[in-house]
Amino acid sequence: MLETIHIGMSGLLGYSRGLRVIANNTANMNTPGFKSSSLQFSDLFYTGGNLAGGPASRRPEQRGFGLDTAGTAMSFAQGDLRKTGNDLDMAIDGQGLFVLRAADGSLSYTRAGQFEFDSQGLLVNRGDGAKVMGLDAQGQLMPVGFAGRTIHPGRATSRASFSGNLSSTAAERTVSGIKVLDTAGGTHTLSLRLTNLGATAPGQWNVDVLDGSTLVGNGRIGFVDGKPQPGMSQLTFSYAPEGQAPMPLMLDFGTNVTSFAAGDLSTLGVASQDGVGAGTLGAASFDATGTLVLRYSNGQELQGDRLALARFDTPDAVGAKGSNQFEILDERAWHTGTAGDGGFGSVRSGMLEISNVDLSREFSDLVVMQRGYQASSQIISTANEMIQQLFTMKGR
Repeated sequence: MLETIHIGMSGLLGYSRGLRVIANNTANMNTPGFKSSSLQFSDLFYTGGNLAGGPASRRPEQRGFGLDTAGTAMSFAQGDLRKTGNDLDMAIDGQGLFVLRAADGSLSYTRAGQFEFDSQGLLVNRGDGAKVMGLDAQGQLMPVGFAGRTIHPGRATSRASFSGNLSSTAAERTVSGIKVLDTAGGTHTLSLRLTNLGATAPGQWNVDVLDGSTLVGNGRIGFVDGKPQPGMSQLTFSYAPEGQAPMPLMLDFGTNVTSFAAGDLSTLGVASQDGVGAGTLGAASFDATGTLVLRYSNGQELQGDRLALARFDTPDAVGAKGSNQFEILDERAWHTGTAGDGGFGSVRSGMLEISNVDLSREFSDLVVMQRGYQASSQIISTANEMIQQLFTMKGR
Protein backbone atom coordinates (compact mmCIF):
# COMPACT_ATOMS: atom_id res chain seq x y z
CA MET A 1 0.00 0.00 0.00
CA LEU A 2 2.91 2.29 0.53
CA GLU A 3 3.81 1.72 -3.13
CA THR A 4 0.23 2.69 -3.99
CA ILE A 5 0.68 6.01 -2.20
CA HIS A 6 3.85 6.68 -4.20
CA ILE A 7 2.00 5.83 -7.42
CA GLY A 8 -0.80 8.23 -6.47
CA MET A 9 1.80 10.90 -5.71
CA SER A 10 3.33 10.44 -9.17
CA GLY A 11 -0.13 10.99 -10.63
CA LEU A 12 -0.61 14.19 -8.62
CA LEU A 13 2.78 15.46 -9.74
CA GLY A 14 2.19 14.56 -13.41
CA TYR A 15 -1.28 16.07 -13.61
CA SER A 16 -0.16 19.22 -11.82
CA ARG A 17 2.52 19.61 -14.49
CA GLY A 18 -0.12 19.09 -17.16
CA LEU A 19 -2.26 21.74 -15.50
CA ARG A 20 0.69 24.14 -15.61
CA VAL A 21 1.13 23.58 -19.36
CA ILE A 22 -2.58 24.22 -19.95
CA ALA A 23 -2.42 27.36 -17.80
CA ASN A 24 0.56 28.63 -19.80
CA ASN A 25 -1.23 27.98 -23.11
CA THR A 26 -4.37 29.72 -21.93
CA ALA A 27 -2.50 32.70 -20.50
CA ASN A 28 -0.80 33.23 -23.88
CA MET A 29 -3.89 32.91 -26.03
CA ASN A 30 -3.40 36.53 -27.22
CA THR A 31 0.40 36.49 -27.43
CA PRO A 32 1.53 37.10 -31.04
CA GLY A 33 3.44 34.19 -32.52
CA PHE A 34 2.94 31.95 -29.45
CA LYS A 35 2.97 28.21 -30.10
CA SER A 36 0.99 25.97 -27.76
CA SER A 37 2.52 22.97 -26.03
CA SER A 38 1.19 19.68 -24.75
CA LEU A 39 2.66 17.59 -21.94
CA GLN A 40 3.84 14.10 -22.87
CA PHE A 41 2.97 11.36 -20.37
CA SER A 42 4.63 7.98 -19.94
CA ASP A 43 4.36 5.13 -17.45
CA LEU A 44 7.16 4.26 -15.07
CA PHE A 45 9.06 0.97 -15.34
CA TYR A 46 7.56 -2.36 -14.37
CA THR A 47 8.75 -5.20 -12.17
CA GLY A 48 7.54 -8.71 -11.67
CA GLY A 49 5.76 -10.16 -8.64
CA ASN A 50 8.67 -9.49 -6.27
CA LEU A 51 10.23 -6.13 -5.62
CA ALA A 52 13.73 -7.18 -6.56
CA GLY A 53 13.20 -6.01 -10.12
CA GLY A 54 13.96 -7.96 -13.24
CA PRO A 55 12.44 -8.20 -16.70
CA ALA A 56 8.67 -7.84 -16.40
CA SER A 57 8.05 -9.92 -19.54
CA ARG A 58 9.31 -13.05 -17.73
CA ARG A 59 7.04 -12.61 -14.72
CA PRO A 60 3.46 -13.87 -14.49
CA GLU A 61 2.51 -10.65 -12.72
CA GLN A 62 3.61 -7.08 -13.49
CA ARG A 63 3.57 -4.11 -11.19
CA GLY A 64 3.84 -0.55 -12.52
CA PHE A 65 5.35 2.29 -10.56
CA GLY A 66 3.09 5.10 -11.66
CA LEU A 67 3.07 8.11 -13.96
CA ASP A 68 5.99 10.00 -15.46
CA THR A 69 6.21 13.05 -17.76
CA ALA A 70 8.51 13.12 -20.76
CA GLY A 71 8.59 16.84 -21.50
CA THR A 72 6.42 19.03 -23.71
CA ALA A 73 5.84 19.03 -27.45
CA MET A 74 5.17 22.32 -29.29
CA SER A 75 2.58 22.65 -32.01
CA PHE A 76 3.77 24.85 -34.89
CA ALA A 77 0.38 24.98 -36.57
CA GLN A 78 -0.12 28.47 -37.98
CA GLY A 79 -2.29 30.88 -36.03
CA ASP A 80 -4.74 33.33 -37.57
CA LEU A 81 -3.36 36.48 -39.22
CA ARG A 82 -4.84 39.76 -38.02
CA LYS A 83 -4.43 43.25 -39.44
CA THR A 84 -2.81 45.84 -37.20
CA GLY A 85 -2.53 48.88 -39.46
CA ASN A 86 1.21 49.13 -38.76
CA ASP A 87 3.31 48.45 -41.87
CA LEU A 88 6.21 47.21 -39.73
CA ASP A 89 4.12 44.49 -38.11
CA MET A 90 4.74 41.37 -40.17
CA ALA A 91 3.47 37.83 -40.29
CA ILE A 92 4.61 34.79 -42.25
CA ASP A 93 1.94 32.98 -44.23
CA GLY A 94 3.38 29.46 -44.36
CA GLN A 95 6.57 28.00 -42.98
CA GLY A 96 9.40 30.13 -41.74
CA LEU A 97 10.57 32.29 -38.88
CA PHE A 98 12.16 35.73 -38.78
CA VAL A 99 15.86 35.75 -37.84
CA LEU A 100 17.04 37.99 -34.97
CA ARG A 101 20.57 38.80 -33.83
CA ALA A 102 21.06 39.97 -30.25
CA ALA A 103 23.72 42.43 -29.09
CA ASP A 104 25.99 39.52 -28.10
CA GLY A 105 25.80 38.10 -31.64
CA SER A 106 23.57 35.13 -30.80
CA LEU A 107 20.74 34.24 -33.17
CA SER A 108 17.14 33.55 -32.29
CA TYR A 109 13.99 33.05 -34.32
CA THR A 110 10.43 34.29 -34.02
CA ARG A 111 7.01 34.20 -35.65
CA ALA A 112 5.99 37.44 -33.91
CA GLY A 113 7.02 40.14 -36.38
CA GLN A 114 6.64 43.16 -34.11
CA PHE A 115 9.38 45.36 -35.55
CA GLU A 116 10.42 49.00 -35.75
CA PHE A 117 13.30 51.11 -37.07
CA ASP A 118 15.80 52.39 -34.53
CA SER A 119 17.58 55.75 -34.57
CA GLN A 120 20.20 54.36 -36.98
CA GLY A 121 17.59 53.23 -39.50
CA LEU A 122 17.98 49.51 -38.69
CA LEU A 123 15.00 47.20 -38.35
CA VAL A 124 14.89 45.81 -34.80
CA ASN A 125 12.62 43.67 -32.67
CA ARG A 126 10.33 45.93 -30.68
CA GLY A 127 10.64 43.87 -27.51
CA ASP A 128 14.40 43.58 -26.97
CA GLY A 129 16.03 45.63 -29.72
CA ALA A 130 17.55 42.60 -31.46
CA LYS A 131 18.41 43.31 -35.10
CA VAL A 132 16.22 41.75 -37.76
CA MET A 133 18.42 39.98 -40.28
CA GLY A 134 18.31 39.86 -44.06
CA LEU A 135 20.30 38.08 -46.76
CA ASP A 136 22.82 39.78 -49.02
CA ALA A 137 23.64 38.78 -52.61
CA GLN A 138 26.07 36.13 -51.33
CA GLY A 139 23.48 34.56 -49.02
CA GLN A 140 25.09 35.92 -45.85
CA LEU A 141 23.10 37.34 -42.94
CA MET A 142 23.13 41.13 -42.59
CA PRO A 143 21.07 43.79 -40.78
CA VAL A 144 18.05 45.21 -42.59
CA GLY A 145 17.50 48.95 -42.77
CA PHE A 146 17.45 52.20 -44.76
CA ALA A 147 20.62 53.80 -43.41
CA GLY A 148 21.98 56.24 -46.01
CA ARG A 149 18.75 56.21 -48.03
CA THR A 150 16.59 58.75 -46.23
CA ILE A 151 16.90 61.16 -49.19
CA HIS A 152 16.09 60.33 -52.79
CA PRO A 153 18.47 62.42 -54.94
CA GLY A 154 16.01 62.81 -57.77
CA ARG A 155 16.65 62.27 -61.46
CA ALA A 156 17.54 64.68 -64.26
CA THR A 157 15.13 64.99 -67.16
CA SER A 158 16.18 62.86 -70.11
CA ARG A 159 12.91 62.87 -72.08
CA ALA A 160 10.05 65.30 -72.53
CA SER A 161 6.97 64.17 -74.44
CA PHE A 162 4.52 66.43 -76.28
CA SER A 163 0.89 66.11 -77.28
CA GLY A 164 -1.66 68.11 -79.24
CA ASN A 165 -2.03 69.40 -82.79
CA LEU A 166 0.53 71.59 -84.57
CA SER A 167 -1.46 73.46 -87.23
CA SER A 168 0.02 72.72 -90.65
CA THR A 169 -1.18 76.12 -91.95
CA ALA A 170 0.46 78.21 -89.23
CA ALA A 171 3.73 79.93 -90.13
CA GLU A 172 5.22 79.80 -86.65
CA ARG A 173 4.39 78.41 -83.25
CA THR A 174 5.95 79.03 -79.83
CA VAL A 175 5.62 76.53 -76.98
CA SER A 176 6.73 77.84 -73.59
CA GLY A 177 6.79 76.54 -70.03
CA ILE A 178 8.80 73.39 -70.73
CA LYS A 179 10.20 72.52 -67.29
CA VAL A 180 13.20 70.21 -67.06
CA LEU A 181 15.33 69.16 -64.09
CA ASP A 182 19.13 69.09 -64.03
CA THR A 183 21.36 66.56 -62.25
CA ALA A 184 21.34 68.67 -59.06
CA GLY A 185 17.54 68.79 -58.93
CA GLY A 186 17.29 72.39 -60.19
CA THR A 187 14.40 73.36 -62.44
CA HIS A 188 14.88 75.09 -65.79
CA THR A 189 12.19 76.45 -68.08
CA LEU A 190 12.75 76.06 -71.81
CA SER A 191 10.70 77.14 -74.79
CA LEU A 192 10.36 76.01 -78.42
CA ARG A 193 10.21 78.17 -81.53
CA LEU A 194 8.78 76.12 -84.42
CA THR A 195 9.00 77.49 -87.96
CA ASN A 196 6.95 75.96 -90.80
CA LEU A 197 9.17 74.86 -93.70
CA GLY A 198 6.21 73.86 -95.87
CA ALA A 199 7.25 76.14 -98.73
CA THR A 200 10.46 74.19 -99.34
CA ALA A 201 9.93 70.95 -97.32
CA PRO A 202 6.24 70.09 -96.99
CA GLY A 203 5.25 68.80 -93.55
CA GLN A 204 8.55 69.74 -91.92
CA TRP A 205 9.25 72.22 -89.12
CA ASN A 206 12.44 73.78 -87.83
CA VAL A 207 12.67 73.57 -84.04
CA ASP A 208 14.79 75.97 -81.96
CA VAL A 209 15.13 75.17 -78.25
CA LEU A 210 15.64 78.27 -76.12
CA ASP A 211 16.71 78.74 -72.52
CA GLY A 212 15.50 82.28 -72.06
CA SER A 213 16.90 83.93 -75.15
CA THR A 214 19.82 81.51 -75.51
CA LEU A 215 19.66 78.88 -78.23
CA VAL A 216 20.54 75.52 -76.62
CA GLY A 217 19.32 73.08 -79.28
CA ASN A 218 18.09 72.87 -82.87
CA GLY A 219 16.60 70.28 -85.20
CA ARG A 220 13.77 69.31 -87.53
CA ILE A 221 10.56 67.34 -87.15
CA GLY A 222 8.31 66.16 -89.94
CA PHE A 223 4.76 64.96 -90.58
CA VAL A 224 3.18 62.92 -93.38
CA ASP A 225 -0.58 63.20 -93.81
CA GLY A 226 -0.75 64.86 -90.40
CA LYS A 227 1.05 62.07 -88.58
CA PRO A 228 4.63 62.05 -87.25
CA GLN A 229 7.16 61.00 -89.88
CA PRO A 230 9.30 58.03 -88.77
CA GLY A 231 12.86 59.14 -88.11
CA MET A 232 11.80 62.80 -87.77
CA SER A 233 9.62 62.72 -84.66
CA GLN A 234 12.31 63.17 -82.01
CA LEU A 235 14.83 65.88 -81.32
CA THR A 236 17.94 64.93 -79.29
CA PHE A 237 20.59 67.37 -78.10
CA SER A 238 22.97 68.00 -75.21
CA TYR A 239 21.66 70.57 -72.77
CA ALA A 240 24.16 72.28 -70.45
CA PRO A 241 22.42 74.37 -67.75
CA GLU A 242 24.47 77.22 -66.35
CA GLY A 243 26.92 75.85 -63.79
CA GLN A 244 25.95 72.24 -64.52
CA ALA A 245 27.45 69.42 -66.55
CA PRO A 246 25.87 68.74 -69.97
CA MET A 247 23.03 66.25 -69.98
CA PRO A 248 21.33 64.47 -72.88
CA LEU A 249 17.78 65.61 -73.53
CA MET A 250 15.25 64.21 -76.02
CA LEU A 251 12.05 65.94 -77.11
CA ASP A 252 9.51 63.39 -78.31
CA PHE A 253 6.81 64.43 -80.80
CA GLY A 254 6.06 60.93 -82.07
CA THR A 255 3.39 59.66 -79.69
CA ASN A 256 0.43 62.01 -79.34
CA VAL A 257 1.26 64.84 -81.76
CA THR A 258 -0.52 65.54 -85.03
CA SER A 259 -0.23 68.24 -87.70
CA PHE A 260 -3.51 68.99 -89.42
CA ALA A 261 -4.81 72.23 -90.88
CA ALA A 262 -6.33 74.37 -88.15
CA GLY A 263 -5.66 77.95 -89.20
CA ASP A 264 -3.35 79.63 -86.74
CA LEU A 265 -4.66 77.58 -83.81
CA SER A 266 -2.27 74.98 -82.35
CA THR A 267 -2.68 72.99 -79.13
CA LEU A 268 0.84 71.58 -78.95
CA GLY A 269 2.16 71.41 -75.40
CA VAL A 270 4.22 69.36 -72.96
CA ALA A 271 2.52 66.15 -71.87
CA SER A 272 5.15 64.79 -69.47
CA GLN A 273 8.81 64.75 -68.54
CA ASP A 274 10.66 61.99 -66.68
CA GLY A 275 12.75 64.06 -64.26
CA VAL A 276 11.98 64.14 -60.55
CA GLY A 277 13.23 66.41 -57.80
CA ALA A 278 14.81 65.30 -54.55
CA GLY A 279 12.50 63.70 -51.98
CA THR A 280 12.58 62.61 -48.37
CA LEU A 281 11.66 59.17 -47.07
CA GLY A 282 7.97 59.07 -46.25
CA ALA A 283 7.17 55.41 -45.61
CA ALA A 284 8.80 52.01 -45.42
CA SER A 285 7.13 48.62 -45.70
CA PHE A 286 7.82 45.09 -46.92
CA ASP A 287 6.27 43.25 -49.84
CA ALA A 288 5.29 39.57 -50.02
CA THR A 289 8.88 38.53 -50.81
CA GLY A 290 10.17 40.26 -47.67
CA THR A 291 11.82 43.06 -49.69
CA LEU A 292 12.03 46.49 -48.09
CA VAL A 293 10.10 49.09 -50.14
CA LEU A 294 11.00 52.74 -49.52
CA ARG A 295 8.54 55.45 -50.62
CA TYR A 296 9.66 59.07 -51.00
CA SER A 297 7.87 62.41 -51.04
CA ASN A 298 8.72 62.86 -54.75
CA GLY A 299 6.59 59.82 -55.61
CA GLN A 300 9.52 57.47 -56.17
CA GLU A 301 9.94 53.95 -54.77
CA LEU A 302 13.14 52.05 -54.14
CA GLN A 303 13.63 48.43 -53.17
CA GLY A 304 16.07 47.72 -50.36
CA ASP A 305 17.20 44.74 -48.31
CA ARG A 306 15.37 41.41 -48.25
CA LEU A 307 14.40 39.66 -45.03
CA ALA A 308 15.97 36.34 -44.14
CA LEU A 309 13.66 33.50 -43.10
CA ALA A 310 14.53 30.23 -41.39
CA ARG A 311 12.62 26.95 -41.29
CA PHE A 312 13.12 23.52 -39.75
CA ASP A 313 12.44 19.94 -40.76
CA THR A 314 11.15 18.73 -37.40
CA PRO A 315 9.82 20.46 -34.25
CA ASP A 316 12.31 18.39 -32.23
CA ALA A 317 15.02 20.73 -33.56
CA VAL A 318 13.36 23.80 -31.99
CA GLY A 319 13.60 25.03 -28.42
CA ALA A 320 11.56 27.82 -26.81
CA LYS A 321 13.57 30.70 -25.30
CA GLY A 322 10.74 32.92 -24.11
CA SER A 323 9.82 36.41 -25.32
CA ASN A 324 8.21 34.84 -28.41
CA GLN A 325 11.59 33.52 -29.56
CA PHE A 326 13.02 30.10 -30.39
CA GLU A 327 16.49 28.61 -30.64
CA ILE A 328 18.18 25.87 -32.67
CA LEU A 329 18.57 22.48 -31.00
CA ASP A 330 19.78 20.62 -34.10
CA GLU A 331 21.46 22.73 -36.79
CA ARG A 332 21.23 19.92 -39.34
CA ALA A 333 17.45 20.32 -39.44
CA TRP A 334 17.46 24.09 -40.09
CA HIS A 335 17.55 26.01 -43.38
CA THR A 336 17.86 29.71 -44.22
CA GLY A 337 16.38 31.46 -47.26
CA THR A 338 13.95 34.16 -48.35
CA ALA A 339 10.18 34.43 -48.61
CA GLY A 340 8.64 32.57 -51.52
CA ASP A 341 11.75 30.49 -52.24
CA GLY A 342 12.49 26.87 -51.32
CA GLY A 343 9.34 26.19 -49.35
CA PHE A 344 9.46 29.37 -47.27
CA GLY A 345 6.23 31.25 -46.71
CA SER A 346 5.31 34.74 -47.88
CA VAL A 347 5.48 37.89 -45.77
CA ARG A 348 2.32 39.80 -44.89
CA SER A 349 3.00 43.41 -43.97
CA GLY A 350 0.63 45.17 -41.58
CA MET A 351 -0.44 41.89 -39.99
CA LEU A 352 0.49 39.74 -36.99
CA GLU A 353 0.09 36.03 -36.40
CA ILE A 354 -1.79 35.45 -33.18
CA SER A 355 -1.42 32.47 -30.87
CA ASN A 356 -2.43 29.04 -32.19
CA VAL A 357 -3.97 28.08 -28.82
CA ASP A 358 -7.28 26.22 -29.26
CA LEU A 359 -9.34 27.11 -26.19
CA SER A 360 -11.89 24.35 -26.69
CA ARG A 361 -9.11 21.76 -26.68
CA GLU A 362 -7.43 23.36 -23.66
CA PHE A 363 -10.68 23.26 -21.69
CA SER A 364 -11.21 19.62 -22.63
CA ASP A 365 -7.68 18.77 -21.50
CA LEU A 366 -8.29 20.76 -18.34
CA VAL A 367 -11.23 18.50 -17.44
CA VAL A 368 -9.08 15.41 -18.09
CA MET A 369 -6.27 16.75 -15.89
CA GLN A 370 -8.71 17.65 -13.15
CA ARG A 371 -10.31 14.22 -13.18
CA GLY A 372 -6.92 12.53 -13.21
CA TYR A 373 -5.73 14.64 -10.29
CA GLN A 374 -8.90 13.86 -8.34
CA ALA A 375 -8.54 10.15 -9.04
CA SER A 376 -4.89 10.14 -7.94
CA SER A 377 -5.84 12.01 -4.80
CA GLN A 378 -8.59 9.48 -4.10
CA ILE A 379 -6.10 6.60 -4.49
CA ILE A 380 -3.84 8.17 -1.85
CA SER A 381 -6.81 8.69 0.47
CA THR A 382 -7.97 5.12 0.02
CA ALA A 383 -4.49 3.70 0.61
CA ASN A 384 -4.17 5.83 3.70
CA GLU A 385 -7.49 4.53 5.05
CA MET A 386 -6.38 0.95 4.46
CA ILE A 387 -3.16 1.59 6.40
CA GLN A 388 -5.20 3.09 9.21
CA GLN A 389 -7.34 -0.04 9.22
CA LEU A 390 -4.19 -2.16 9.59
CA PHE A 391 -3.04 -0.08 12.54
CA THR A 392 -6.48 -0.48 14.10
CA MET A 393 -6.40 -4.25 13.64
CA LYS A 394 -2.93 -4.47 15.23
CA GLY A 395 -4.14 -2.44 18.19
CA ARG A 396 -6.89 -4.93 18.86
